[in-house]
Amino acid sequence: MTKASLARTIDHTLLKPEATAAQIDALCDEALAHGFASVCVNPCWVARCAARLKGSEVKVCTVIGFPLGAATTASKVSETNDALENGATEIDMVINIGWLKSGLTEQVKEDIAAVVRASHWKAIVKVIIETGLLTDEEKRLACKLAKEAGAHFVKTSTGFGHGGATVSDVKLMRETVGERLGVKASGGIRDLATAEAMLAAGATRLGASAGVSIVSGSDKAGGGADNGSY
Repeated sequence: MTKASLARTIDHTLLKPEATAAQIDALCDEALAHGFASVCVNPCWVARCAARLKGSEVKVCTVIGFPLGAATTASKVSETNDALENGATEIDMVINIGWLKSGLTEQVKEDIAAVVRASHWKAIVKVIIETGLLTDEEKRLACKLAKEAGAHFVKTSTGFGHGGATVSDVKLMRETVGERLGVKASGGIRDLATAEAMLAAGATRLGASAGVSIVSGSDKAGGGADNGSY
C-alpha cells in the first residue's frame, strides 16, 4: 500500500474535550497536507472544519451520542441534523450499549435507523459498537443490527471506553457484515504496523490521532488527540 492510499483510510481524529481552536486548525491542515479521508472532531468544531476544508477532498466527520451512546434517540437525531447543517458529511454514532445488553434489539436498531434517516443519505453513518464492553455474541448482534438499520460502517470503539481495536474484533466484524459495509478500526492505532494489521484483518477505515506518525512510518505516536487510548 502506498503512503497516499494509506492516508485515504485514516480519519484524522481530535476528540479531546480540551482541544483548542488552534489544535483543530492544525488537525485540518495536517489532513490537507497528507490527504487523509477526514477529520473527526466533536460537534462544536464541525462548522470551523467545514469552512477550513471547503473545496478539498477531506471530509468532516463528527460524533453523535458520544462517548456513552446513552442519549435518547431524539437527541441523537437532533445532534445529527445540527451536524449536517454545519457541514458534516460523516457521522460516527454510538449505539445504546445498555439496550443491547438488555436484549432490546428493536430499540437498538431503531436508534441507528433514526440517525441513518436523519442523514438523508447526505452523510455516511458509522456505528460505534464499543467492542471492549461486549461479548463476541453481542458484537455480532450489534453489527447485524447496524447492517439491518442501513448504516454504512461498523466501528470498533470510541477510544474513551474499555480497550480499543483488536485484530480479532476487526475480523469478527468483517465476517459478520460481509463485504458491503465498511469496518472502521479505532482505539490504540498509533503506528504503521498496527494500522497495516487492522487493514489486513478487514478494516477499510482507521480512526487515529496519530495519523501523521502512521503515514510517516514512525513508531512514535504523534500529537493530535492521543489520549492514551484513541
